[in-house]
Amino acid sequence: MQKEIIIAGFGGQGVLFGGQVLAYAAMDNGLDVTWIPSYGPEMRGGTANCTVVIADHEIGSPLVKNPPLAIALNLPSFDKYEETLAKGGTLVVNKSMVDHAQRRNDIHTLFVPCSEIAEEIGDRKLLNMVAVGALLTSLPEIKVEDVEKALEGHLPARHKHLLPKNFEALKRGFEHAQKEWDKIPA
Repeated sequence: MQKEIIIAGFGGQGVLFGGQVLAYAAMDNGLDVTWIPSYGPEMRGGTANCTVVIADHEIGSPLVKNPPLAIALNLPSFDKYEETLAKGGTLVVNKSMVDHAQRRNDIHTLFVPCSEIAEEIGDRKLLNMVAVGALLTSLPEIKVEDVEKALEGHLPARHKHLLPKNFEALKRGFEHAQKEWDKIPA
């Protein structure tokens, strides 16, 4: 088994942290992992993405050309990664920032209002965890509980008070994506 994931958005949306948490959850479950961040020179508002590769064997290369899984938190990321996603892959899209319709019919696109859900929880910065929760519906090797444990184990002490809201964001994203899957014809 090898799963390749790209998470992309603007700097400040928690793109890199979302990938780190997925990587930690996989690593804590005994899987091999690579995590590669990529970002522009801007601290906030520039582009950011990361690649996560999860495998039950040694990973030959951390480079990913056509991932089967991706998260697009903004319109430029949607435009870029919808094109490169592997046929049959799953793209989680932050519906709050992308008003375009799906252009490809050979992939599964889950439109999740990540920003709105995060705001309902009380912190817009949680949109990354909403998206990660949604992605977990297509990543059976990692469960919501695994990501919760990764957050507990790897979140800096100064942010531990945010754990309950992060957990809620994960669960809400997962639940919303499950409803989206129910709409997709078999």
